[in-house]
Amino acid sequence: MLHYAVVFFIIAIIAAVFGFGGIAAGAAGIAKALFFIFIVVFLVTLLLGFIRR
Repeated sequence: MLHYAVVFFIIAIIAAVFGFGGIAAGAAGIAKALFFIFIVVFLVTLLLGFIRR
């Protein structure tokens, strides 16, 4: 999931360089959402790992 967030972030940067503001904003929004979902899943997994011990 973090891989997809990075891919969308790179797409947003490339689109912004070429002047496609709408596409850049959309890709950046998707990248941000995927990153926060990754953080939540990571923290839940980390907590479950500590609870199992």
